[in-house]
Amino acid sequence: MKQLRSNFEPGTTRWAVRRAQWSAMGIGVEDQQRPKIAIVNTSSKLSVCFAHLDDVANVVADAIREAGGLPLEIRTTAPSDFVTSAGRKARYLMPTRDLIVNDVEAAVEGAQLDGMVLLSSCDKTTPAHLMAAARLDLPAVLVIGGYQRGGTFSGCSVDIDSVYESVGAVASGRLGVAELGEMADSAIKGPGVCAGLATANTMHVLAEALGMTMPGSAPTRANSEPMLERAAAAGRRAVELVHEGLTARKVLTRDAIENAVEVALALGGSVNCVRHLTAVAAEADLDLDVVALFEEKGRGAKQLAAIRPNGTHQVWDLDRVGGVRTVLRALAPRLHTDAPTVSGRTVAELIGGAAEPDGDVVHPLDNPVADEPGLLILRGSLAPDGAIVKVAGVGAARRQFSGPAKVFAGEDEAITALGDGGIEPGQVIVLRGMGPRGGPGTVFAASFVAALNGAGLGGQVAVVTDGELSGLNHGLVVGQVMPEAADGGPLAGVQDGDTVSIDLDARLIDAEPVRDGKPVTAGDSGAERGWLGQYAALVGPIQRGAVLRRPARH
Repeated sequence: MKQLRSNFEPGTTRWAVRRAQWSAMGIGVEDQQRPKIAIVNTSSKLSVCFAHLDDVANVVADAIREAGGLPLEIRTTAPSDFVTSAGRKARYLMPTRDLIVNDVEAAVEGAQLDGMVLLSSCDKTTPAHLMAAARLDLPAVLVIGGYQRGGTFSGCSVDIDSVYESVGAVASGRLGVAELGEMADSAIKGPGVCAGLATANTMHVLAEALGMTMPGSAPTRANSEPMLERAAAAGRRAVELVHEGLTARKVLTRDAIENAVEVALALGGSVNCVRHLTAVAAEADLDLDVVALFEEKGRGAKQLAAIRPNGTHQVWDLDRVGGVRTVLRALAPRLHTDAPTVSGRTVAELIGGAAEPDGDVVHPLDNPVADEPGLLILRGSLAPDGAIVKVAGVGAARRQFSGPAKVFAGEDEAITALGDGGIEPGQVIVLRGMGPRGGPGTVFAASFVAALNGAGLGGQVAVVTDGELSGLNHGLVVGQVMPEAADGGPLAGVQDGDTVSIDLDARLIDAEPVRDGKPVTAGDSGAERGWLGQYAALVGPIQRGAVLRRPARH
């Protein structure tokens, strides 16, 4: 049997005190010698995204015991984009990703556990768990928490996306507050994440594309029988991984990142996946420019599916036709099919038994939904280090757009202007100073974009921002402008009335005139203290994943 790092030398201090602690908890002496597997549980009663994870943790724990391991559950913070966004204009959201990574490190490394099963649900938890696995380089498997079911309102299907965009209809007087409240009460039926191909489901899909889940994990309905079966399989497999010595960095290679990029481009995933994959690569110590990789791979990529908000199909349609494994099969000529996965099988072995593309939900490469990828990297005088467009969610008639800039320091001001008629067709709305370093912690721009669409103006204006977007956003929205305004990027110099031009065919975004701008931040005096102040002092540039690094000493 493999020597376990968690089995301390008998007679030592750490052996004796831990044995005293665990014996007092009813853990037998023999059990204390087994492979010790952390169940990283982002359970929370604050959000429906995580409401089912305690039960899932029990399923995983039973499977770990069955396989001869000792399950040890740990808890971390559990950020929800629709709940944790309420405070400080959503500044806490992005920083919680890295808080989780550090939380996992402290618990698992501090206790010298042998492996991990990570229960991933809402937007920031999946990338955080991938980052933690890459940093610790232990045997690790992710369990996908799954998507929620929608409901009905006034005889129509509704979900959280319907609620999100209807705020704009209230602001513009097209919907009453009482009606919005009734819609909200009907929108979600069951636990799990938003049912569209937003950031949560995108990262669930990419976790499997990276090889870090059990096969067939994404997308999946929360608490469904298949989801719970894979959770149990993950628990058993984690124990096997410890014995085999298959650690996370043997899976999270350059080839795996490239495979995930191909899947993101083919599906038109959330723009936020670029920063998250960049962060995973950084934590794995891969010398890899992920933004440039999206750009390079995007030149020959094609969009193979149109899942809401990119089209009419739903995420459960993707689930029905075979999920990620079917997408990987369609993309096989473009993939590193010899890449290993935590299942112990290569990508080629996994897709050998996958369903073929059905031609409706998932298209083959020779008959794509579109002859371009679902995500585009733009560059130009306004974004020399790049910016991202979810082109899958942009209408075919809006390939070029040029108009006068209307600059806002935050989305609250922009939403107020929307309600007051201060936003006009033909404008380019600029929300800046809201990136990871400028917020600090990315400030929400997503609610404004949703409100804009709800007000019926989404097809008549463009939005350019360094703030936080949602994977549910659609329309001509240019996000993750790099460098961000807080770093003195060109976005900081834009003034009302300047001409901003976007050309998707040429993959350009330019401003006229181009000014040297002083760094612009959204500003929050309260962020000087507490976690946000610490984050501001440590966070790196978003083009390098906005990961935390010790500041240079002078």
